[in-house]
Amino acid sequence: MAIPEGTLQNILEQESLKWVFVGGKGGVGKTTCSSILSILLASVRQSVLVISTDPAHNLSDAFQQRFTKIPTLVNGFNNLFAMEVDPKVESDDLTNDEGLDSFVSELSNAIPGVDEAMSFAEMLKLVQTMDYSVIVFDTAPTGHTLRLLQFPTTLEKGLAKFMSLKNRFGGLITQASRLFGLGDEFSEDAMLGRLEGMRDIIQQVNKQFKDPDMTTFVCVCIPEFLSLYETERLVQELAKFEIDAHNIIINQVIFDDEAVESKLLKARIKMQQKYIDQFYMLYDDFNITKLPLLPEEVTGVESLKRFSKHFITPYKPALTKGTLEELQQRVSTLRLQLKEAEEELDKLKRGKHKV
Repeated sequence: MAIPEGTLQNILEQESLKWVFVGGKGGVGKTTCSSILSILLASVRQSVLVISTDPAHNLSDAFQQRFTKIPTLVNGFNNLFAMEVDPKVESDDLTNDEGLDSFVSELSNAIPGVDEAMSFAEMLKLVQTMDYSVIVFDTAPTGHTLRLLQFPTTLEKGLAKFMSLKNRFGGLITQASRLFGLGDEFSEDAMLGRLEGMRDIIQQVNKQFKDPDMTTFVCVCIPEFLSLYETERLVQELAKFEIDAHNIIINQVIFDDEAVESKLLKARIKMQQKYIDQFYMLYDDFNITKLPLLPEEVTGVESLKRFSKHFITPYKPALTKGTLEELQQRVSTLRLQLKEAEEELDKLKRGKHKV
């Protein structure tokens, strides 16, 4: 029995969705997929924000427009915004006070990832004050994504560490801050309030992340062993974090029906098919969407819009093996090759006569 081809129509139809994560191994096309998904959502939702949390920001390249950490309207849209967040840089913006800055760096040395968690909390606070109907995350490669999902725990640890310091040193922190003229911003109460505020935001959002009506994770991969392995790791971790995932995009597929003559491509098709079969076997309850390998990059709004049709309608090769159209195409290709070969032969003959 043939398995019906999956699409991402289910995401467009789920009106309660607030957060959509797009993730997977590096180099599988996550940015292209999250950009197209945000374009499709903009056609059915009031306002959409796509955020890149990948330090190697590619959103600007995908849309061919410069984005910063401030949400910017995407050219050609009135309801699609994009922003690029770099956690490492963002943490510098969290602190304007030298004393507080040194405390944050002390804290981040004690608890790895607390600076990223704090910057993520700040970003979520900003995003929540703006009224977007859905937010799409173009995440960094898998390892970073899993760290991002651990942020609530990281902030909990940060708060516990701070409380232990507070209990050990009592009012010394406040006295020292006054002595060095650092003002109230560096007082233990101010810092405690700040950390707790961030923890509250992250806990609130974390609760939404675990609600399948509000959050889903789209796994992007390619039909190769390492990508299959990484996808399995990601799916397992998402289940551990209780985050819904029921969509897989298999990108860069060379379709068997395509009229392919190259031995190399035929070998790739065979290899890819082996892994595609494994994806269907492992994830039989997922929507699996297969996207074709294209001869050119998908960049710019028009190009993204053209490619978006394959997200909602299963891809069909232009020419199918064994059809009259395919035979006509092959005949015209062979004629062209024959003509080129004859011209090349003529050139060689003329060259010999001159000698």
